[in-house]
Amino acid sequence: MINFNYTKATSLKGALDAIGKDPNARFIAGGTNLVDLMKRGVMTPQRVIDITGLPLKGIQVHKGGLRIGALALNSEVAEHPIVKAQYPLLAEALKAGASAQLRNMATVGGNLMQRTRCPYFYDTALPCNKRQPGSGCSALQGYNRMHAIFGTSEKCIAVHPSDMAVGLAALDAMVLVQGPRGERRIPIGDFHRLPGDTPQIDNNLQRTEIITGVELKANNFGEQRVRYLKVRDRASYAFALVSVAAVVPLDGNGRIRNARIAMGGVAHKPWRLKPTEVLLEGKAPSEELFYTAVRASLKDARTYGHNDFKIPMAESALMDTLLSLTTQNQQR
Repeated sequence: MINFNYTKATSLKGALDAIGKDPNARFIAGGTNLVDLMKRGVMTPQRVIDITGLPLKGIQVHKGGLRIGALALNSEVAEHPIVKAQYPLLAEALKAGASAQLRNMATVGGNLMQRTRCPYFYDTALPCNKRQPGSGCSALQGYNRMHAIFGTSEKCIAVHPSDMAVGLAALDAMVLVQGPRGERRIPIGDFHRLPGDTPQIDNNLQRTEIITGVELKANNFGEQRVRYLKVRDRASYAFALVSVAAVVPLDGNGRIRNARIAMGGVAHKPWRLKPTEVLLEGKAPSEELFYTAVRASLKDARTYGHNDFKIPMAESALMDTLLSLTTQNQQR
């Protein structure tokens, strides 16, 4: 790890002033991702700005919904009574995302900002367009078992590792950011980026901005018909091969209304399945309907050899989730 300078921010303005003055500075909170990247030489900030003292840890009702501060710990959010009662999908995603030790350190803002765990990104001896633009993508012809099947480009096929972000995508969350020009509100679906020709840019946060929180709209889901399914190599802490975050409400006539479905482990960002949602709207649940909707969502998937299994795995995960959420006598 290279030598670096350390600054402790005591106010939001101070943090923004510090990041604005130093193009080689980075914010640090829990450090569960940045420190690893610094140790491996993948990221080499000359200054880290500690923001853990900022007043951004609150979890509170706001305009009928919920506002979660960027520095709220993943463990605190997952166990918060309002989250468990009204946003259980988020609680499930957080608990699936990491070990208890990591959840006790990781923050909501840091979770959104974490970078891919692609092994070629972490290996500085090998080409990686995300780490060094223009050097090439080693994963294209390499061991790409964990890599994307949606939204890829010839520059990058890495996936975003967050489980929390997938849950937030299904809940239509809003990311709150603050910068020199004031506050911005970014829909979670627009926060992360696909790789395109600029895979080194993970999201649409400007360098001189900071995430201050996440907002969730009011809903009446409760514990009914929501599920976070994570398929991984082992039951203990591991990144998703494929994950599904789903809300599938039924109206009084037993028809699907306003379903929301997102996937993880399959793209450079949480992947919202809009085609599936449209095909399900207003229809009575059935295995035939679900199969048609799932096939429509997977028709544009592209694999790269070692990750060919992800298409049938995604199909099975989606079918299992939809069937489990619409079983008449479902028990939770």
